[in-house]
Amino acid sequence: MKKLLLLLSLGLITSCNVTKGLVDSMSPLQTPFEKNDNYSASYHEVIDYYQLLDRTSLNIQVNEYGMTDSGKPLHEVILDKSRSFTPEEARKAGKAVLMINNGIHAGEPCGIDASMMLARDLLEDKASLLDSTIVVIVPVYNIGGVLNRGGYSRANQNGPSAYGFRGNAKNLDLNRDFIKQDSDNAKSFNQLFTKWNPDIFMDNHTSNGADYQYVITLIATQKDKLEANLSRFMTNELLTEIYPKMESKGYEMTPYVFSRSSPDQGIAGFLDLPRYSSGYAALHNTISFMPETHMFKEYKDRVKSTYFLMESMLEFIQNHKQELIDVRERAIENTKIQEKFDLNWTLDFDKEDKLIFKGYEYRQKKSKVTGLDRNYYDRSRPFEKEVPFYNTYQATLSVEKPRAYIIPQAYQEVIDRLKANGVSMERIQEDQEIELEVYRIEDYVTRDNAYEGHYPHSQVQVVKNIEKVKIYQGDYRVKTDQAQNRLIVHTLEPQAADSYFSWNFFDGILMQKEYFSPYVFEEIAEELLEDDRDLRNRFEQKRRDDRKFKENASEQLNFIYMNSPYYEKTYRRYPVYREL
Repeated sequence: MKKLLLLLSLGLITSCNVTKGLVDSMSPLQTPFEKNDNYSASYHEVIDYYQLLDRTSLNIQVNEYGMTDSGKPLHEVILDKSRSFTPEEARKAGKAVLMINNGIHAGEPCGIDASMMLARDLLEDKASLLDSTIVVIVPVYNIGGVLNRGGYSRANQNGPSAYGFRGNAKNLDLNRDFIKQDSDNAKSFNQLFTKWNPDIFMDNHTSNGADYQYVITLIATQKDKLEANLSRFMTNELLTEIYPKMESKGYEMTPYVFSRSSPDQGIAGFLDLPRYSSGYAALHNTISFMPETHMFKEYKDRVKSTYFLMESMLEFIQNHKQELIDVRERAIENTKIQEKFDLNWTLDFDKEDKLIFKGYEYRQKKSKVTGLDRNYYDRSRPFEKEVPFYNTYQATLSVEKPRAYIIPQAYQEVIDRLKANGVSMERIQEDQEIELEVYRIEDYVTRDNAYEGHYPHSQVQVVKNIEKVKIYQGDYRVKTDQAQNRLIVHTLEPQAADSYFSWNFFDGILMQKEYFSPYVFEEIAEELLEDDRDLRNRFEQKRRDDRKFKENASEQLNFIYMNSPYYEKTYRRYPVYREL
């Protein structure tokens, strides 16, 4: 009520002259981009603008939400015609939620400027699009990157005149950090995403790579990673409507150009692992998109195409709100009871679709710099032709979920990340020893060079056994009968591509802590072989089969040690246990 009285007294409840997302030049609500279409708003201009909108309308709320590595807070902008501004009331009212993220790569600011215009227009002449939907906007996600402003870090990009840097304040690529949450940005974002549980999520980008005629391309959540009903809805309903909408608005789209060599040789669907925004959203059964405007196109067109895509998404929701809500609810319920989960995938080149692609001929000429042959796209030779589109992924590894996972309280970093994503868990009430399924890490490959602050593991091989395990009061039990099952399995199964094991959260188990002195262990080994006939038989068999082993005393003693009660149980024993 105080806000309403203030607006009335200041005469700020007005109707701006808005046409196609652009306001009259005399309007106080004109964005910096509208004043100069090769200019992207600075961080302070962005926040000041949203705060101006907040003072100008009752249908918007601008909040600080958590901290980022820059020392500045993340902001949550809520556009809600019913003025409740909470996810609980949104669901009660039967509204869908569209969440929009901007500036994750701060040198790709199209979404920052487009969302400012969209927010204003939704408060004015396009307010009917809020009848069915609450819109939540993150105005600037990578604040540290936006503050690191300049005009040279993206050498291939055509404008704007100044922009931010890809890395955040910790020099992390935030579009690799959604699941591991090394940054405060991601920690805050995970909580915000979980709070709103959006039906559709958009993360705005600009592409590097091949040249072609389109201003904007689109990465959709990889269809083979989504729950089946949600995947069909996205593929058969949403995408089939969005592409024609964008063409009718003057910005024809194509799927993201992830090409094998040049685009005319074929385009592949992007495998969005949980480290990426759309792969992360899929773990929550949210349909997600990464629009990618083209770096060579004029900045004004990149911004406008992003604006029209967000507008088109709202129009789709308006026409299909109940279908969207229903299919997500069904997907969530199916996830609660789903028994088997795919963990890793490979592109199936035997499944080939076709699409009409508008590109430029990929040719060679002599370089004026090196004097050698160089590749280039010849814009004087545009083409439109049918090209292969490979967008089917086959699962290479699947796993049956357990009834629950047991996580020792020592791994609080893992616990905190699960909690940030709405995972329910209970504390163990007393010390006990129970039979659980235990993984041992048999083999893995570790990256040679640092990647986003880690040396990730891949090609993980495990063996599993039923063992008696001591668990303690205060340890955590995570049941797999909940909406977050997909996220739980993908983070806690060590063989998953973006598991917490892969991201080095359990590396303490990969180093042996106790050893033996050969001169002491000789007599113990002799006793072990005398007392354990099976061990002796296996030892002698290995000596017969492996000449190098037979000629290496240390390896022979180590074999006996590893197969004895003296060998440490925790070495390579994965400390997240499966309750069957």
